Amino acid sequence: MTTTTTSHDPAGAPPEGATPRLPRISYFGYAAGDMANNLAFTTATMFLLVYYTDVAGISAAAAGTLFLVARIFDAFTDVWAGRVVDKTYTRRWGKFRPFILFGAFPLLALTFATFHVPQIGDSGMLLYAYVTYIALGLAYTFVNIPYGSLAAAMTQVPAERAKLASARTIGAAVTGGFLGIFVAPMLTSDRDLQQVFTTVTLIFVVIGCVLYFFTFLTAKERVQRDVPHVSMRQSFANLKGNRPLLMLCLSTLLLLTGMMTSQTASIYFMRDVFQSLHLYPIVAASQLVLMLLVAPFVPKVVRRFGKRNAYIAGGLIGAVGSSIAFVAPTVWIALAGNILGMFGILFVSIVIWALEADTVEYGEWKTGVRTEGTTYAVFSFTRKVGQALGGALGAYALAVGGYVAAAEVQTVSAEWGIRAAAGLIPGLLTLGAALIMLAYPLTDDVHARMVAEIRSRREATGDDEPVDPHTSDAALATEDPQPPFAGTDKQ
Repeated sequence: MTTTTTSHDPAGAPPEGATPRLPRISYFGYAAGDMANNLAFTTATMFLLVYYTDVAGISAAAAGTLFLVARIFDAFTDVWAGRVVDKTYTRRWGKFRPFILFGAFPLLALTFATFHVPQIGDSGMLLYAYVTYIALGLAYTFVNIPYGSLAAAMTQVPAERAKLASARTIGAAVTGGFLGIFVAPMLTSDRDLQQVFTTVTLIFVVIGCVLYFFTFLTAKERVQRDVPHVSMRQSFANLKGNRPLLMLCLSTLLLLTGMMTSQTASIYFMRDVFQSLHLYPIVAASQLVLMLLVAPFVPKVVRRFGKRNAYIAGGLIGAVGSSIAFVAPTVWIALAGNILGMFGILFVSIVIWALEADTVEYGEWKTGVRTEGTTYAVFSFTRKVGQALGGALGAYALAVGGYVAAAEVQTVSAEWGIRAAAGLIPGLLTLGAALIMLAYPLTDDVHARMVAEIRSRREATGDDEPVDPHTSDAALATEDPQPPFAGTDKQ
């Protein structure tokens, strides 16, 4: 597949050597994929601790350890999955879409199984929880790594990547909004919570499979690759010295730890600190409304100020919002803090996916080999570690504070433990994530010049067809180029 060569300009035209603008249906298809992802992921992050403690009868401390162990294991499987993805290539369906097609049903079926812990004694229930949750994470990995890698293969245009990032974030927000508006209010003590989760997860199996199939049909790979089947040596050479990826991963680790700590404690925050679970739909609805209003403008913000600056500003706003929620004396001030924090995190959550895709070009620029799978896997590894730490921190904060499951009124100590998980810890970690990005070197201008240089090399060598890595390692034999960072506009 040949690419379209156009000149780069500040208004967001494709840089030289970039792929053309995407058809509109591609954005909808990509958004549908993250809607489906979050039928599994967000359902677990929002409700699984509540299910374990209040339905299955697993203690908060035991659940926290489960989250930590399972998610750390899950993080390491990401690297393995990335290698599997990079070695896979089909001429008919491409590199990534087959995983989405064939992994959809196992993932969603395991979501159903995870929320159905049988009453087989404390040890038996805990063992079942470990097995199903670890299996759920593995299934999610083999769908999410290809899905996340797909964006870098769909386009190299910064504005188009920002649109894809906005689309996937909107898709995730729609699912999160649905869960918060319609599912969370049902988690009251007078309901049969097991029946609630049975009905919800069974419906999600059907809806999720439809959404994933739509993604498979509409989100096509368009970026030319010179090496379809990437060897282990090429993968490691691509990652070696990828400073932008390393910095993005470190920032993401802090960000995700904070976000997951907050999400884990959110139900407890509204229900046990303010006795206002009935207001939880306002939080979910506010997030959805903010997403729908702001996300379409993020690509314009990126064109004007650059992805890095949007990321930093969003992180600072998110930290302020979390701090307000931590000390809020009333539920309405807490809601205002949450909404402000969500506004900031919204920018970070959208831009972060476009930044990750840019690091793929950095690796290709250095080695001549595109490794979307391995690059995204390393990025996802740090996200999973952050999710593991965040989920565990949230549960441990409850345990340290003295949270008592199903108690009508929690102690003051327990309330402050919940507040710390919902506000203080996320605020500090989000601030750290933003400060790290002050030194991030891969600006939009630098990325545009890299894409142009990659195209120029390809034209100079006449490499129009993919190269088999088993017959040529020429890309790795070249002298390591120096990054074009000096003298750039650090946008």
